[in-house]
Amino acid sequence: MSGTGWSIKLYDVADEVIWAVRLNCTWLAFTLLGGVALGIGPATLAAYSLARRRSFGESFHIVPAFQAEFRREFRRGTFVVLPVVAAAVVLIGNYLYFASLGAKAALPRLVVLAALAALGVITAYLLPMAVHYDLGIRTLLPKASLIALARPASSVVLAFVAVCIGYVSAKFPVLGILLAGGAWIQLNTWLCLRFFAENEARLHLKGTS
Repeated sequence: MSGTGWSIKLYDVADEVIWAVRLNCTWLAFTLLGGVALGIGPATLAAYSLARRRSFGESFHIVPAFQAEFRREFRRGTFVVLPVVAAAVVLIGNYLYFASLGAKAALPRLVVLAALAALGVITAYLLPMAVHYDLGIRTLLPKASLIALARPASSVVLAFVAVCIGYVSAKFPVLGILLAGGAWIQLNTWLCLRFFAENEARLHLKGTS
């Protein structure tokens, strides 16, 4: 029984790794097919939508399902994701600029780094929220910011997972290219679905008390 149990666990782990690679490659392919600028938004929401379905135990063929979600989320994905990408690019550019100035720019560099970390945590809630709830584009950012502030422990968990994936990707670049994006999207979605459920349960208890 013990050997069988370990075999099943290893199979499940291998299945999740293969799924993450497939999700990552499909996300990259559709991002490139959209010319990056017009592809990254709908491709990202499509990937998060499939990660959500996977977390709920649904079975589907990834390419046709991704294509359908890509088309459905084209406009919404563009308006949700592109501003986040643009803000991240600006902050990273500012950080690199201040870093090039050396010690005299240590304070502004730390401020930009803090802003970049805050943007990362908020985005970690925003993207799963965009595919899990029926919310308007304008309400997503305030809602994601609120839950990030209201759940500091959950935010630390998300940041820790992101740092771990980033560290492994830096140490093993090929593995990062093949796996990192899909692994983050799936783990981010899986964790946030649980955080959302806990938050809804807590709000429900408050409402009935």
